[in-house]
Amino acid sequence: MTSTLRRRPAQRRSAERVERMLDECALLLDEIGYESLTTKEVARRAEVPIGTFYQFFSDKQGLVRALALRNLEAFLGKVSERIAAAELGHWTDLVELAIDEFVGMKRTMPGFGVVDFGEVLRSPGGPAIEGTNRMLDAALENNAIVADRLRGLTVDLLDVPADPGLDRAILVAVEATDAVLKLAFRVDPEGDPALIAECKQLVRRYLADHLP
Repeated sequence: MTSTLRRRPAQRRSAERVERMLDECALLLDEIGYESLTTKEVARRAEVPIGTFYQFFSDKQGLVRALALRNLEAFLGKVSERIAAAELGHWTDLVELAIDEFVGMKRTMPGFGVVDFGEVLRSPGGPAIEGTNRMLDAALENNAIVADRLRGLTVDLLDVPADPGLDRAILVAVEATDAVLKLAFRVDPEGDPALIAECKQLVRRYLADHLP
């Protein structure tokens, strides 16, 4: 995956500055959107010199890429924590848990309604800004990156062998989930509950042919 930082922060102070810039980026995405976002305003809000910004990020696209990756790691971390804390009776519980976590982040996490895992939306639910479907990696679409990480969780949790058919099925499930949940947030800014339920049912039924 493409590196998201021009250089890694070596000191705690630098790491804290990077986190502040990402936090302010997320807040500004909600307030003014991606197209009005400027590196100068992010630096001002984070209280760092503009030169410091460019030490770590090449431009605002690089900043948003780093935010998207942080979002993905946060999502996977929360899903893993919930799996560890819950007693999953069946793999379908994983579908429910992952979709609920994603929806919760859409509702509460700053900037997540505009940029979740890379694709930049003009408004919650879309449409997306052209060219942002490969924000995380120039060679792969964002959903392919997400599907690969979720495949790793699935294989570990269910102790099933890695298989090209399973890889393809999880990618299809991620694409379907993405499309239906975008619709849910276009219909209702908080995510239409009926459409979220339909999304869960769709994914469970589809994956039933591919998972034990």
